[in-house]
Amino acid sequence: MVAAFAGWSMVLGHRLARKLSHHHSEGDRSVCSQSGMTVTLVLTDTVAEELTAAAFDSVESAGVLLATVFEGADGDVRLLVRRHFMVGQDAYRARTRDYMTITPEGYVPALAEAESLGTMAIWFHTHPGVSGTPLPSLADENVDDAIADLFRLRSGSQYYGTLIISPRQAGFAFSGTLQPEDGPARLIERLWIVGDRWRLLNAVNADDRPPSPMFDRNVRAFGSEIQRSLGDLSIAVVGCGGTGSAVAEQLVRLGVRRLLLVDADYLSESNITRVYGSTPADVGRPKVEVLRDHLTSIAPDLSCQAVNGMITLEPIARHLCDRDLVFGCTDDNAGRLVLSRLATYLLTPIIDVGVLLSSDGEGLLTGIDGRITVLSPGSACLVCRNRIDLARAGAEVMTPTERHRLADEGYAPALGETEPAVVTFTTAVASAAVSELLERMIGYGPDLRPSEILLRLHEREISTNSAAPRPGHYCDPASGKLGLATATPFLEQLWPEI
Repeated sequence: MVAAFAGWSMVLGHRLARKLSHHHSEGDRSVCSQSGMTVTLVLTDTVAEELTAAAFDSVESAGVLLATVFEGADGDVRLLVRRHFMVGQDAYRARTRDYMTITPEGYVPALAEAESLGTMAIWFHTHPGVSGTPLPSLADENVDDAIADLFRLRSGSQYYGTLIISPRQAGFAFSGTLQPEDGPARLIERLWIVGDRWRLLNAVNADDRPPSPMFDRNVRAFGSEIQRSLGDLSIAVVGCGGTGSAVAEQLVRLGVRRLLLVDADYLSESNITRVYGSTPADVGRPKVEVLRDHLTSIAPDLSCQAVNGMITLEPIARHLCDRDLVFGCTDDNAGRLVLSRLATYLLTPIIDVGVLLSSDGEGLLTGIDGRITVLSPGSACLVCRNRIDLARAGAEVMTPTERHRLADEGYAPALGETEPAVVTFTTAVASAAVSELLERMIGYGPDLRPSEILLRLHEREISTNSAAPRPGHYCDPASGKLGLATATPFLEQLWPEI
């Protein structure tokens, strides 16, 4: 491949060194993967479908992805794709399986849009053919060296990114880099696709050792690839009571090895009947610590972070930002407001879980209802679904003094009393929630998938539904909020002062 500039024109191609091994170990460019820190490219299934179509084209294709660069509380970087531009056919001066020539019109408009949105620009192109290797040749590196400063200058970002994809039977394989203006480039190690289906891809040169024999029965059910993805997923469970503890234990037994637990409560005597791993000796301890100790006894190799706090406080909520997926098992409305926004602003799928037991005045069960609501980027949020009591949410974040004052004035809604809860029912709904994660990754259910499952256990009935965002609401893709992780204030909501 050769690259040359005539004014703003660019000549691109890349087969001079197609058989070259991954150059990063050969020292001709400083590329690193910082210890304990990963770079994940997150994109919706709509964008992934277009990239897949381009990968399967018989000739080379190119384009630009515009992504928000967001660093989580633990240092992991997520590149949240907000827009994508395919080079139009009119912008190709020449285009073959091994070579392409592109005019400025093919990429300059995308850079202007990047500057307008405050995003970085990622230059992507394909290496066609199912035997194609999505690794950069020396000529690809020359092109990157030639255009990196231009992309940074025109987009107004300190970053330039690369992505190379090749077709595979199940989609595409990839390699990529995040290149700051100063300092070494970092590998894009993971690609997380979210939407109706969820898929986690590791870079083409990643370790693909077979799963542990411990998971043989899982592998027989859904294959090695899904098992490896479960082990690589970074998941948070918010709420570690009867439902959350059941969700967390099932995740660990399935093979999840990167877990964050968030809960502000301490174990009470009545919790022992439902919280997995708890014993009378644990009464008075933070629920997150009780559950963490239990889970690590099951899986000593588990990386489990326990945060004893409320996600209605901004520093606590920020711990969720570098997770691939969040299970919401909290029973407060204010917490659900925070979770609901994550799906839009961070492109983070949320599985929100609720259990309600109803009884008559004599304590006899009259209703056993469970709800599993899946919030994917672009789908209706919990507010649009009327699953949040906004008045109660406001009361939940008040200080006791504020609540008493407004109650005296007749304005503050009463907070709920302690609800009945039974381990068999919280576990049943937790199992249905974890099964929804598996279905979204495996795809054994119908297309398109419902975004909510309602369980009426007392009637032995299950129903499903889907809902669209209210026009103009933050979860509506037309609002322009998808992937807007750097908004100020965080998640564009007001936070209580600590």
